[in-house]
Parts: sequence; structure tokens; C-alpha cells
Amino acid sequence: MSLSVTPCSDRDLWDATVDRLGGHPQQLWGWGRTKADHGWSADRVLIAEDGVVIAAAQLVLKKLPVPLRSLAYVPRGPVTAEGRGVEVLGALAGYVRAAHRSVALSIEPDWDAGSDVVRSLAAAGWRQSDNTILIGRTLILDLSRSEDDLLADMSKKHRQYIRKSGREGLEVRRVQRSELADCLAVYRVTADRAGFGIHEDSYYLDIFDHLGDASPVYAAFQGADVVAFLWLSASASTSFELYGGMTDEGERLRANYALKWFAIQEMKGRGVVRYDFNGLLNDGVSKFKMGWAKHEDQLAGTWDLPLSRFYPVFSRALPLAKRGMQVARRQGARGVGLLRRVRRG
Repeated sequence: MSLSVTPCSDRDLWDATVDRLGGHPQQLWGWGRTKADHGWSADRVLIAEDGVVIAAAQLVLKKLPVPLRSLAYVPRGPVTAEGRGVEVLGALAGYVRAAHRSVALSIEPDWDAGSDVVRSLAAAGWRQSDNTILIGRTLILDLSRSEDDLLADMSKKHRQYIRKSGREGLEVRRVQRSELADCLAVYRVTADRAGFGIHEDSYYLDIFDHLGDASPVYAAFQGADVVAFLWLSASASTSFELYGGMTDEGERLRANYALKWFAIQEMKGRGVVRYDFNGLLNDGVSKFKMGWAKHEDQLAGTWDLPLSRFYPVFSRALPLAKRGMQVARRQGARGVGLLRRVRRG
């Protein structure tokens, strides 16, 4: 029997379906709504067989110049029942081709790179792409394990620094909305120091508002001052690090060790079973991440299904456009920082 693809406009039904199928937080309604408020659009579809929903896919679409029309992108999705990935992708591609006439369907699924469905993608016409948004190489903790087991898997230095930072008199807790401005100020300092671009504050506030309890923010306070923060998103099964930052004083106090351990404990307490560190590179931040376990994970990566004869044009132009946006974002962040310093001065 062929699969049916039906748009979903019911937020409660959508999020319940994502959670029932073990989906990723970037497939939750609030994430798509945030993207829709900031230059994308969102389309959420349920995929059923004989009336039984076996998959869900939150598409975020970026409008492109004619004749490319749009890019359809599924962040950490689709969410599928076990063993149904290939069929689901075929049905989803047919829907996108008919409903949106996009130049390509791009996915970065929350699937292990060695899984059967990933090994079958090339034969089904999918092409692995270097135009990555979410890095496939990552570290995912199994939070069904005991805290003692999680600690035992860390590096000795990490265990020492968790204890050390815990003796520094820091208050580590969940942040209220009224305190987000202090966290974002730390984020701007971190971005300026590391040389990466960030969004305007309204983008982060929308994430907090639209995801609600699925987007907790934790911070380490020295007195009234935020010295480190960590921003997560979380579905019923998976937590995913979004953003984080630290002041020089926070670094001196090793505040990020106590903070991250606190966040891991909080997610474990919620019943979440996977804690995804959101990407590993060859940099200092990744070295810090890798000290939390003795393994790393490799997800499927980025795969495109060309839906238009103009796909080669799109695949050549996208890296240039992304680089331009990254430069503009870095320059914008520096400009905002300079303006704030001028105003204070």
C-alpha cells in the first residue's frame, strides 16, 4: 500500500507525534516557527500507511531566485518508524516536488552513518553534500546509563574540573527569560573573541518563546553575574546543545565543567536518553567536548535529492552564498558590539 502525505496544522498533535516516534528537538513545532519568523517558511507533514502515522517531517523552506524556486530542508529528520526510512523519503520527495517544486530536498537525519537506510540513499538517487548545516561527526551520551558510569567515561581532567568548579561558590541553575539578556551579552563576547557570527537577539528570544520548556537555558552565576551559559533544546528522547559562552572569569573558574554536568543531570532527570553535543571539529571547543566520553558518533551527514534540472547551478552557488552570509553575520556581530561599547563609553 502506498504512503499518504498530509500537512499538519495542529501543534499538539505534531509535537506528540515527534515525541512518540523518538524525534529530534529540531523537528519540534517551535523550531520551525522560529525559522519561519526569520527568513524561512515551514511545512509539516505526517506520513501514514493505511491510516497509521509512521513518520513525520518538518520541512523548512528557503525561497530562492527563479528558476531555483526554493530549497526544502529537513533538519535532523525525517522522524520515522524503524525500518521505514527509504519508503518515507520517497513519499516525502514526491510531496515536495508537487507542493513546492523545490530545486532539491536536503536532509540531515538523526540516523547513524552505518545504518541500512543511509547505506541505501545513493542507490535511491540521493547525493552526499558538503553544504552542511549540522555537523555529522558528534558526541552523543547515553543518559540511560548511571551517573557513575557517565563520570567513569570522562577524562580524569574533566572529573577533576567538575569537582573544582563545584567548589568555587558558583550558583548553577536554569535561567529565566528576564536573565537571557545577560546570557546573550556573554555570547556576544564569546563570538567576538572566537571570530564567529551570531544572530540578532530577537532570534534567540524567539527560540526561547516558541520552544518553551523544550528549550532550557542554564547558567553559572558568580554573585549576580553570568560567567557561563549553555542553551539546549530537548524532545522527549533527545537533548541537543544549541549555544554556549563563557567570560574570562568563567574560564578561570572552570565554570563550563560544572555547568555542563548540571545540564546533563537535568536532562537525565527529565527522562531524556540521548545528549547530543552538536558537532565535533578540530578545535578547542571540540577537544573540551571529547573529554566527556571515550567515544564519538558519526551521523548520516548531509544528503540532497535533486528535484530540478537546475540543481547543478544551486549546488555550485550555495557555498558562495553561505560564505557571504557568514561574513555578513560576523561583521554584523562586531558592529553591534562596537555600538554597544560606544553607547557605554
